[in-house]
Amino acid sequence: MKTIDFSYFIERFNAGEMSEAEKEWFLRELEGNEKLRNEVNLRKHADEILKNQDVISLRNKLSQIEHQRKVTANPANNFKKTTYIKYAAVFTGIILIGSVLLFSGKNLNNEKIMKNYYKVYEPPTGQRSAQSGTDADFTLALEFYNTHDYEKAAALFTKVIEKKPKDMQAVLLTGVSNFEDKKYPEAKQSFVKVIDDKDNLYIDQAQWYLALCYLNSYETEKAKQLFKIIGKENGIYKTDARKIIRGLK
Repeated sequence: MKTIDFSYFIERFNAGEMSEAEKEWFLRELEGNEKLRNEVNLRKHADEILKNQDVISLRNKLSQIEHQRKVTANPANNFKKTTYIKYAAVFTGIILIGSVLLFSGKNLNNEKIMKNYYKVYEPPTGQRSAQSGTDADFTLALEFYNTHDYEKAAALFTKVIEKKPKDMQAVLLTGVSNFEDKKYPEAKQSFVKVIDDKDNLYIDQAQWYLALCYLNSYETEKAKQLFKIIGKENGIYKTDARKIIRGLK
């Protein structure tokens, strides 16, 4: 039997675009499919994160528009404004031409992005050992992680989380381990959990990996939006995120 790809239906369900018959069918699917329920909730959370960032961006744009309106309302500025617009138009044209020449033929695809910008996360083991030196499960999980046995690492990190649900380092490493095994839905859940927690040191890494999950799940628009957010912040991935945005098709 062919496996159903629910991605299209999840987007329609969360957006409230389903017909009554379609919605009734999808709700029946949700009842018996925990993995599908988790993916629906995950995408809903991610949409809320991106939506909040869009609201902030819109407020900034409205503030700029209002400032421009006040300047324009002063008649003394009309002559200066006309002259400025002429020179600005010429300057903008030069910039656009330069941009076309600079970036023509340099579009990035998923494979190039992973090759040029991705490096597997290296956990700060010294810091961890000082905080919880008796954590045998974490230590063993870390050994599997460092030897690239990500399936066993994820299983043991999950065991750590069962004992310590607020251990965001273990949550992040569970996500990275699943990411390395190309288990993107499971990885997304971990990264969203780290981001939603807000009070931890791993939000930069979680945002970066969540964007890469979107990229490798062919959710390109969500990836672009999250890379833009990362590029506006002062995190460790800011420069790479900006380069990726300029190169994405």
